[in-house]
Amino acid sequence: MATLKGKTLFITGSSRGIGKAIGLAAARDGANVVITGKSEVANPKLPGTIRSAADEIEAAGGRALALKLDVRDDAEIERAVAAAAERFGGIDVLVNNASAIFLAGTADTPAKRYDLMHQVNARGTFLASRACLPYLAKAANPHILNLSPPLDMRAKWFAPHVAYTMAKYGMSMCVLGMAEELAGQGIAVNALWPRTVIDTAALNLLGGEALARCARKPDIVADAARFILLRDARTCTGNFFIDDEVLRAEGVTDLSRYASVPSNELAPDLFLDP
Repeated sequence: MATLKGKTLFITGSSRGIGKAIGLAAARDGANVVITGKSEVANPKLPGTIRSAADEIEAAGGRALALKLDVRDDAEIERAVAAAAERFGGIDVLVNNASAIFLAGTADTPAKRYDLMHQVNARGTFLASRACLPYLAKAANPHILNLSPPLDMRAKWFAPHVAYTMAKYGMSMCVLGMAEELAGQGIAVNALWPRTVIDTAALNLLGGEALARCARKPDIVADAARFILLRDARTCTGNFFIDDEVLRAEGVTDLSRYASVPSNELAPDLFLDP
């Protein structure tokens, strides 16, 4: 059975939540996982640091490298990618997970929030992908996976939070363009998005504890990501995957274990019809 053993994954925004969960799924296969983020010191309001996440990766069976990284800084991205490649001898997978969210209408979105979302989401994804390309080009089965939604240009997805939608769709447009651009090099570029809301720290911005009871655990996205990253990069590219569809295609039909609260009705995530 194929695994990610010995593969090196560079994951942005991986000190907690979905990014860390993907790292742990890879670590259980024996992968090398580069944990990146800005959190070096524990914050009681936002648990998890790059160091604590790296410890969990190693406890799960992987090898870890924790690197402080602000994806808004192109020089930091270049240094982190180079350090990761030097430590593990290359990079096989880039997961663009780092994301900023602010759900408000146009009049209520300050310029600094607009800038933050576009710098982290669209720009950060583009620059991290750019920095990893020389190493991915040398890998046996190279993948870029963006945690971003399928492109759907209906106004309903823009009207409530134009700035956020533009920033997330910027990540998805990287998939659309780079998949075609890099196909000749055999580098896969895909997107992955959850069917339901996921119980992470970001959920506090959407509805807090009440919504968390109608969410799934980050593990469902992580398990779906692992299956995608095991697929042939030359034939699996340019897709906008949904987590439960990936799992069902792999024969995983009982998804009850992923529910934060068993038997509760699940709330759909943004950008997907119920």
